[in-house]
Formats: sequence, structure tokens, C-alpha cells
Amino acid sequence: MGQRLDFYDDPKAPAATSLVPSANVVVVNDADEILLIRRSDNGNWALPGGAMDIGESLPQTAVRETAEETGIDIAITGLVGIFTDPRHIIVYTSNGEARQEFSVVFTGRPVGGSPTVSDESTEVRWAMANAITGLPMDRSMRMRIDHFLNAPQDIHLG
Repeated sequence: MGQRLDFYDDPKAPAATSLVPSANVVVVNDADEILLIRRSDNGNWALPGGAMDIGESLPQTAVRETAEETGIDIAITGLVGIFTDPRHIIVYTSNGEARQEFSVVFTGRPVGGSPTVSDESTEVRWAMANAITGLPMDRSMRMRIDHFLNAPQDIHLG
């Protein structure tokens, strides 16, 4: 498996070669904990999510990716925002793809399943908001979570 490398406003970053619609989900349980994965490709903590497949909607992508990465089945409940900063480049070393950020972030609630790791996650955890601060995380992912926590009434457009 290759690695995922995130670059932000970095002159050493390669030029983007692709743009792929993706979804992430802030899944919150009844204890107000947020569902997180530890990514197997870079060791960072992240919201579950991934790339949209042909034949599915972006909310369907969010539900599918969350189940695949975490073992948790969810229902979509809202929208955090759209994150499309062209200064954020994601490089996948397995194929050399350099992708410009394009993620729609939803909110969701669990409806079944149990935390289970996958090929894409080495850990799956429910975490209180105050525990997330100290976890290693890409700046863009942290920005998505911070927006949810600090301005839940405002949809991020950027």
C-alpha cells in the first residue's frame, strides 16, 4: 500500500493532476462523541470518507465509505460544508496521483454496526471533542472538525 501525502500552500507540492468528488462525515453518537479513524496510509486521524463512485450520489458515498472504513452504519443528517481549497494537494504514492482537495462534509448519526478496522483504517474510535485536539491530523481535516464544532449553524463554502 502506498502513502498519502498532504501538501498545503507548499511550493514543493506537485501540480494537481486530478479532481475527485469525495465525502467525509462527522458522525456523532448519543454520547456526543465523534467517530474517527486512524488512516492506514499516513497514520493521521480523520473523519471517515472517501471518493465518489460512478452510479452513486455523494450522500450514498458518505454512507458507504463510513461503513467500509469503520463498520458503523449511518444516516446522513446534515451538511457541514464544501471544502475545495486548490492550495491543498493530496499525493497518493501508490499511483503518483496528485489530487486537488474536493470534499463535501456531511453530519450523520449511527444506526447500526460496531467499530471495526479496515484496509484503510488501523483504529476506529469514538472521541469527545476535547480529546480530538491532541490527535495527529492533517490541517484540512482539523479545519473540517473545527468548523463543525465552532460554527455548526454555518455551512462552510470554500
